[in-house]
Amino acid sequence: MEIEITALKELSLADLQRVASGYTSTEQYRVRYVDSDIHTVLELLLVAMKEPHKKVYDHFDEETLQRYNQARVGGFSFGAYEADRLVGLLIAEVHAWNHSLWVWEFHVDQAYRGQGLGRQLMERAAEAARQAGLRTIVCETQNTNAAAIHAYRKLGFRVEGVDISYYTNQDYPDGEMAVFMKRRLD
Repeated sequence: MEIEITALKELSLADLQRVASGYTSTEQYRVRYVDSDIHTVLELLLVAMKEPHKKVYDHFDEETLQRYNQARVGGFSFGAYEADRLVGLLIAEVHAWNHSLWVWEFHVDQAYRGQGLGRQLMERAAEAARQAGLRTIVCETQNTNAAAIHAYRKLGFRVEGVDISYYTNQDYPDGEMAVFMKRRLD
């Protein structure tokens, strides 16, 4: 059956939870942070993990669903559909003040990975962003999600920021830390 990439249709909580279920990683980017009066260093080093890291996305609720369905109508969110079944999604919205497109969710159902659906979704978003005169696409992932960082790099993104307390005040040095990646649209 053919898969169609189109504007994201109304999203249900069940579809969101099914497609954006989480990840398992055997590698992570260890973060080294040094800050003094004369220099600051933030370094990411890819290392093997002693035990696989399993992340289950459990933050989806009705409020999040409502926010995502509002973002959807902005014209920068796309879905991959097999018939009427959602198998991939990209939810994004414009930050007009700095001419950027922020990706809130970007997932492909596990059974459909490796078929180029993620690339097709991102290219649709990139084209819409270019047409709107935006300059960059921004995404956030975790240092523990090495596969996502690798995938974003293949899609033209590069690491442009690390936040060592984005999720909690105890993230650094051994917890999950936010990795911000950007793809410039010039």
